[in-house]
Amino acid sequence: QVQLVESGGGSVQAGGSLRLSCAASGRTVSGCTMGWFRQAPGKEREFVAAISRNGATTRYADSVKGRFTISRDNAKNTVYLQMNSAKPEDTAVYYCAYRAGAVIFTNTASYDYWGQGTQVTVSS
Repeated sequence: QVQLVESGGGSVQAGGSLRLSCAASGRTVSGCTMGWFRQAPGKEREFVAAISRNGATTRYADSVKGRFTISRDNAKNTVYLQMNSAKPEDTAVYYCAYRAGAVIFTNTASYDYWGQGTQVTVSS
């Protein structure tokens, strides 16, 4: 069993920055793929970013490419999402996800464990 706890959400003005963290417990994350997803009101949960086990490979949704950066610290069992140049359309609940495999997938069904989410609100 893996427990994921997100933190760092909040309110920011457009153009601002936030750094989300996801702390894992119950199992080391060093052997897994980690991802970030988000869900806005009335919309389906969507892929944001993912990172491979050793951090060498990352993948981003087109909507955040060049603005968001995913990283991980396996020694701390933690994954991060640095959000820069935030836009109002980034407003959503952000979820951390754990996948017990080496290949990066962008669909929610491929992830085994999820955090409870953290709210991000970007005002114009």
